[in-house]
Amino acid sequence: MTDPTSFVFPPEAEKILTDFTKLIVLRIIKPDKLVPAMVRYVILKLGEEFVTPPPFDLAAIYKDSSSITPLIFVLSPGSDPMKALETFKDTKKRNLRSVSLGKGQGIKAENHIKESLKCGDWVVLQNCHLASAWLGTLEKICEDLRETGSDLTKCHRDFRLWLTSYPTDEFPVSVLQNGVKMTNEAPKGLKNNLMNSFSVSPISLPEFFHGNTSPVKFKKLIFGLLFFHAVI
Repeated sequence: MTDPTSFVFPPEAEKILTDFTKLIVLRIIKPDKLVPAMVRYVILKLGEEFVTPPPFDLAAIYKDSSSITPLIFVLSPGSDPMKALETFKDTKKRNLRSVSLGKGQGIKAENHIKESLKCGDWVVLQNCHLASAWLGTLEKICEDLRETGSDLTKCHRDFRLWLTSYPTDEFPVSVLQNGVKMTNEAPKGLKNNLMNSFSVSPISLPEFFHGNTSPVKFKKLIFGLLFFHAVI
């Protein structure tokens, strides 16, 4: 079966065109085929790992953070990091205080941060792009964190500030520059969707995946369900 995203060149063109010049020709006569052709070109020259998004690993990201470093989820359509964060905070045995920012939620967010600084809880501020008027206050809070971070009487070493936001020009540049930035794009394609589903809790947990009395039937059911989910 022919790949609908591919473009087949005539034999005469195959003789004179290189892999790169084929991209130039596609850019001129079939621009809708250019992106998949570029993906195949990168796979051919560098390897498939350069076009396959790495697994979303909160544990590795957490190692790069500190009590004075905000962790920023840059959201994309179809992605929601909250479930992964809820699972991760259980492994770290931390309490998570969540605020969905919007009108009138800034004061609540500030109170959560002040209380969590003392006890070492985590605070997640969701949808920062919806609170543009409050982002200046957020910038001031992050500046104060950097100034007092070495003083454990003011900032508990286990405290973490998590932020989620869609890309917006109003997000404070200093917070972006000093924060740990990450994104979790929704998987594209059948294979990536299946791999993503198999890598999330509870399916990724060995005690869940292997801990049943009918492993063969169970794994077939799991695969069928995830395959249906990926297709949808």
